[in-house]
Amino acid sequence: MEKHNLKEVNTENTVQSSKPQNVKLNIESPADRSAYMEAGTVSSWDHNSAFNSETVPKEDAIELKINRKPDEKNLNQRCRLFVGNLPTDITEEDFKKLFLKYSEANEVFINRDRGFGFIRLETRTLAEIAKAELDGKVIRNRSIYIRFATNEAALTVRNLSPVVSNELLEQAFSQFGPVERTVVVVDDHGRPTGKGIVEFANKSDARKALDHCADGALLITASPCPVILEPKEQFEDEDGLPEKLLQKSAQYYKEREHPPHFAEPGTFEFEYSSRWKALDNIEKQQKEQVDRNILEAKEKLEAEMEAAKHEHQLMMMRQDLMRRQEELRCLEELRNQELQKRKQVDLRHEEDRRRREEEMIRNREEGDVRCPPDGFKPNFTDGGNAGQKFYFHSDF
Repeated sequence: MEKHNLKEVNTENTVQSSKPQNVKLNIESPADRSAYMEAGTVSSWDHNSAFNSETVPKEDAIELKINRKPDEKNLNQRCRLFVGNLPTDITEEDFKKLFLKYSEANEVFINRDRGFGFIRLETRTLAEIAKAELDGKVIRNRSIYIRFATNEAALTVRNLSPVVSNELLEQAFSQFGPVERTVVVVDDHGRPTGKGIVEFANKSDARKALDHCADGALLITASPCPVILEPKEQFEDEDGLPEKLLQKSAQYYKEREHPPHFAEPGTFEFEYSSRWKALDNIEKQQKEQVDRNILEAKEKLEAEMEAAKHEHQLMMMRQDLMRRQEELRCLEELRNQELQKRKQVDLRHEEDRRRREEEMIRNREEGDVRCPPDGFKPNFTDGGNAGQKFYFHSDF
C-alpha cells in the first residue's frame, strides 16, 4: 500500500470549534491529494484550489442558476456580503475566484490592512448559498467569516395606514429614486403594524427621501397623518455572535469565571440581581405609561382630526355653494346683458327698417310729382294766349 505523506492535518469542523483552527496542508504529490479528497476532508472543488483555478465546474454553475426565486431582483443591496479575516496578501482576482462558483462578482472592495472585503453577487439566493458554504472555510491558514453587509440605503417608515400595501409604498417612494424592496410589516396574524421598510438602490436616494420627509409632510393616503421616515436599525439576528468571534480580553476571562447559574437567596448576587430586576420593572412600567400616554394623545388627535375634517368638508361645501351661486349670478348678469344687447340690436334694426320705408315713401312721392300723367301735353307761348291753337270737337 502506498504511503502518503500527510502532515499536520486537522479534520475537525472549523465552524463548530470555539476557536478558529489554523489548518496547514502539506500534500506533496497528486496521489496524496487524491487520497486526501477520497477521505472526505476536502471536496473536489475546495476553496484553496479556487485561487489556482480559472474555471468552475459547469455542473455546479448550472445547478446554482436554478436556485432563484421568481421575479427576484438582481444586483441589489441585499446581495452584498461582508467577508472578514481575509489573508492580508489576498488579491482582488483571488477574492473574485472565491465566489466564481456562485455568480459573477460585482462591486468588489478589499481592505488588506484590516483583512476584510465586500462583494455583491447576482441575487440574494445565490448570496445565501455562498454564505452558507464559505462561512468558516480556511483560506491560506485563516478561517474566514461571512455576513450580509449592512444596507445603508434601507429606511424605516412609521405611521402607515392599514390600507397601505407593499406596492403603494413603493409607488410613494419611487419619486426619490429606484426602489429595490418595500415591505409593510405585519404581525403573526397578517395584520399591519403601521410600520414598513423601504430599501433604495443608492444611499444618496435614501438621504434625499429622509431630507424631503423631514422638511415636508409626505401623505400616502387621504389621511392627513404624514409618514415618519428614519434610518433602519441594523441587526444581525441570523448568525449572532459565535464564540469564535469573541475578543478574549481580560473582561472576557473575568466574566466567564463562573458558568451560568441561578443566584442563591441571601447572597450578594441575589441582592443586586433583585435590584436589577426591580429597575427593569420600573423601566417597563414607565415605558408602558409612556406608550399609554402616546396612545391617548394619538386617539385624541385622531378625534380632533376627524372633527376638523368634518368641519373642513362643511366649509368646503359652503364655499362650493357660494361659488356656484356666484357663478349663477354671473351667468344671469351675462344673460341679461346679452338680452339687452339683443334688444338694442333689434331696436336699431327696427329704426333702420322704418327709416328705409319712410325714405322709400318720400322718394316715391317725389317721383310722382316730377312725372305728369300719360296724354297730358303742356302748351307753351311767348305771351299769354298768343300762338295758342284751339281745337273744337265737331259735336257742337
